Amino acid sequence: MARTTLAPASAPAEAGMERRKWERADLVVRVDYNTVDEFFSEFARNINEGGLFVETDTPQETGSAIALQFCLPGCDGPVEVTGRVVRVSKPGSADPSGMGIEFDDLGAQERELINELVRNLRSER
Repeated sequence: MARTTLAPASAPAEAGMERRKWERADLVVRVDYNTVDEFFSEFARNINEGGLFVETDTPQETGSAIALQFCLPGCDGPVEVTGRVVRVSKPGSADPSGMGIEFDDLGAQERELINELVRNLRSER
């Protein structure tokens, strides 16, 4: 299965450098996620074809594997996907506190749902 890539997790984060492959679309949805030993429920603030940003005061470390579950508008059931933390902004930084998560294993149906939603959100702007 093809993997989408925003930027290598090991790439240095340079101030002002935009590393996203796709433009973000604003969307607020509840996201349940878990790591190896913890469960969380937060809100995603935006999404794109390759991942989403989860706003949280306790972001996981860059490179952490995350299992996500969230519902998209117009979708019958939850989207379940794994991802990896590729960007972290800590509390007190200029950006909202949280983590950028890159999707690892989107199925064809989930990919199409997300891509269609993102296209619709962008066209509404």
